[in-house]
Amino acid sequence: MYFCYIDESGTPDIPGNTSHYILAGLSIPVQYWKDCDRDIEIIKQRYRLANKEIHVAWILRSYLEQSKIPGFDILDYQQRRFQVSAIRNAELLRLQRSRNPSLYKQTRKNYQKTDDYIHLSYDERKNLIYEIASALAGWGFARLFAECINKIHFDPFRTPKTVDEQAFEQVVSRFEQYLQVTSLNSPQKNFGLLIHDNNETVAKKHTVLMKKFHASGTLWTNLKNIIET
Repeated sequence: MYFCYIDESGTPDIPGNTSHYILAGLSIPVQYWKDCDRDIEIIKQRYRLANKEIHVAWILRSYLEQSKIPGFDILDYQQRRFQVSAIRNAELLRLQRSRNPSLYKQTRKNYQKTDDYIHLSYDERKNLIYEIASALAGWGFARLFAECINKIHFDPFRTPKTVDEQAFEQVVSRFEQYLQVTSLNSPQKNFGLLIHDNNETVAKKHTVLMKKFHASGTLWTNLKNIIET
């Protein structure tokens, strides 16, 4: 049995606010799943991020508040968090008084999305991502499946599928074909399970598409080894 965790980057809307849409799946044999999870948790604990999610786009942003704190790099994690939070709270209060609800809402969202990481300097956050990527690179049993679509060149009139539907069909087809090929040299048939990111809208859409794929296959293959999503 293989688990394939699927997540997206960018927006599928045209034009949307990104030039590209990327859908990726990380496939791991079920017997290694806990070992992989432990590898990542050990790294996260070193950066005081135990049980926190890793959102690369939010982690690698520049946090303006940190540059306003003298000697930020020599402070301990608790002092860093306290001082960044103080600056952010003051800014939210200022925006509330300015009567600019859209800017206040966006700023509050930015702060919420990055709050788990404000005790880490930019260099530390880069090192965190590098260590996680290096750990993944060492998993010889893992496989990555991905589809990257440049929306600037995507012609919706030439395909009945949307950007995200096309990307999903590609990833599902490649994962299925991988399971079929690896089953040829295996004493038993390899099965796969797709796991969606915690996004209700996307997961629901993918589940509906998977029902169609199970019934009639994708453009490239029938689903014989993927058993559930």
